[in-house]
Amino acid sequence: MKKALLVIDYTVDFVALDGALNCGEPGVALEEYITNLTKQYLDEGQFVVFPVDVHDADDPFHPETKQFPPHNIRGTRGRDLFGSLQQLYKQRKEEIQWMDKTRFSAFAGTNLELLLREREITELHLVGVCTDICILHTSVDAYNRGFKIVIHEQGVASFDPEGHKWALRHFENTLGATIVR
Repeated sequence: MKKALLVIDYTVDFVALDGALNCGEPGVALEEYITNLTKQYLDEGQFVVFPVDVHDADDPFHPETKQFPPHNIRGTRGRDLFGSLQQLYKQRKEEIQWMDKTRFSAFAGTNLELLLREREITELHLVGVCTDICILHTSVDAYNRGFKIVIHEQGVASFDPEGHKWALRHFENTLGATIVR
């Protein structure tokens, strides 16, 4: 079974304590785990994708404009990867598939499914933020496309602790995901 690692939205705006829409300490605490897991997948020659949220400033047509404060604005520091993951990306970016995404799910409006199918990948390992938003929506779309889902509990966080707990139960009980604890 071929697998891929999706590192979703682990950016300054979503993670840094001064980020525009951050997860706080739970997001910061993921840094070492996510960076080490990414390095492990790269060292093993596995497919690694960084689906990263992108917005244009004051976009009146994007649904999140009214829902959340401006975040991950194209060309800003807030869209940089957080902490040591940014350095790893700079060192090994030719081995990593960067993917701009404009919706919660990494599948919505992207060629993610095509890239996975071309490589005959059937198992997706997900880490990043937010557990109950972008990780959740990506997982539901992966489930609906027939992928096996693996969520790394030490690699996901949210600014909503109750939403985080609910999403972990939903992954396991409804989507049949494997939770790596």
